[in-house]
Amino acid sequence: MTYIDGFVTPAKAGTTRDDYRAFAARMAAIVKEHGAVRVVEGWGDDVPRGKRTDFHRAVEAEEGETVVFSWIEWPDKETHDAGMAKVMADPRMQPGPDGMPFDGARMIFGGFEALVDL
Repeated sequence: MTYIDGFVTPAKAGTTRDDYRAFAARMAAIVKEHGAVRVVEGWGDDVPRGKRTDFHRAVEAEEGETVVFSWIEWPDKETHDAGMAKVMADPRMQPGPDGMPFDGARMIFGGFEALVDL
């Protein structure tokens, strides 16, 4: 059964959509090399602020930051577990001199077993 990693994070202020797209494309290639079947990166476009909770609050987004919503699809949890171990050990995943275009300390993430996949 399909397994999904989900992520919500704030892209740092000053990071453009194109900057983030280039970073995400490099990371997606590595993740797919290690077994993922699909990687989707979404740049916040219509992310309303709620009265009680919202994506901005979830990641403590600051002025000038953009909320990014992403997911990685894997064929199953076994492939996910083996693939993510390889991804995390891959030296290409290390931040470059400019660091990451997001604040990983404010990222929320989790793994999910697909229930409906139409």
